[in-house]
Amino acid sequence: MKLAERMSRIGTESAFEVLARARALEAQGKSIIHLEIGQPDFPTPLHVKEAGKRAIDEGWTGYGPTAGFPEFRDAIADYISRTRNITVSGSNVCVVPGGKPIMYFLMTALLEAGDEVIYPNPGFPIYESLVDFLGAVRVPMPLIEERGFSFDLDVLERSLSPKTKLVILNSPGNPTGGVIPKADLKRIADMLRGRDVVILSDEIYSRIYYEEEPESITQFEGMLEKTVILDGFSKTYSMTGWRLGYGVMPQWLATAVERLMVNSNSCTASFTQRAGLAALQGPQDCVDQMVTEFRRRRDAIVAGLNGIPGFRCSTPAGAFYAFPNVTGTGLSSKALEDLLMTEAGVSCLSGSAFGSYGDGYLRFSYANSLENIEEALTRIRKVSSRWAK
Repeated sequence: MKLAERMSRIGTESAFEVLARARALEAQGKSIIHLEIGQPDFPTPLHVKEAGKRAIDEGWTGYGPTAGFPEFRDAIADYISRTRNITVSGSNVCVVPGGKPIMYFLMTALLEAGDEVIYPNPGFPIYESLVDFLGAVRVPMPLIEERGFSFDLDVLERSLSPKTKLVILNSPGNPTGGVIPKADLKRIADMLRGRDVVILSDEIYSRIYYEEEPESITQFEGMLEKTVILDGFSKTYSMTGWRLGYGVMPQWLATAVERLMVNSNSCTASFTQRAGLAALQGPQDCVDQMVTEFRRRRDAIVAGLNGIPGFRCSTPAGAFYAFPNVTGTGLSSKALEDLLMTEAGVSCLSGSAFGSYGDGYLRFSYANSLENIEEALTRIRKVSSRWAK
């Protein structure tokens, strides 16, 4: 017996592998500061937890509708309409267990072997993994450090072809923290308006920003009809373990995603949807307080990294990742990742885990306490003699 050939083409998410290595070292007695995993270190807000517990007590523990409870889908549609300045309804919403199923279902529904997918690189590794798994063709789009990790729009325009089936946008972005400027989004919309192409707009970090509020491409003429918005509760409300996400999409795609959902998960847990409803409709000060703290940490880690020989770190506009350029150390990203874990006790991710254009960078998640971040910076400075001239 052997696995299907396509299993040789599916990738992984390196953050979990590095986390496992770090925990193995901790089990041996080594002190590790975890800056690898993209998980808010804040508790799920109290009113959300209470809603989840109350839902269990009230009997929200059975099967629900495949695409989500109507009142929850309507609440999501209202939220998206208000925050993106567009008009969508509950029938455009598919509730799923986390954000990744939207990527998987959309690509499975759309892509044939040989179709081309344009996606950000460095970018979330599951984009590339699914393109390969489905036999489509990668068209990685390099993100430019000097442009705040946005696309080179001329390269994007040249990369479009009759075979382009899907364009993936991620703003604010993982791993860079970059935000696509509104002017860039408008130009991208102008490029794609007349093409037979679908856009996956991954907006999972939409509420975690520090300067101007991120924009959605759906606001531009002709884009709502061809865009899937991916969002969810993991990052905004610190609900990673609740597994609650959603996609907002044209009706013909919602029908296809619902069919794939019923074939795989049946439905998303009922009580988590009640918790999600409380998150959307309850007080939002918890989100504001989290982002304020993330801003403090961002400023501290960027300043600290820029004081380390061989490091150059731009200030991220969103998400909770610092993505310093480390080419000045003379070491590869992977070698530096390994050295920092084993010798400094700082667990981070090589930029190459996010695609070939990520080589020469490291990703540090500042979803950890300011005290731990300062200690991590101290430890990195202590080992920097290994590469400093």
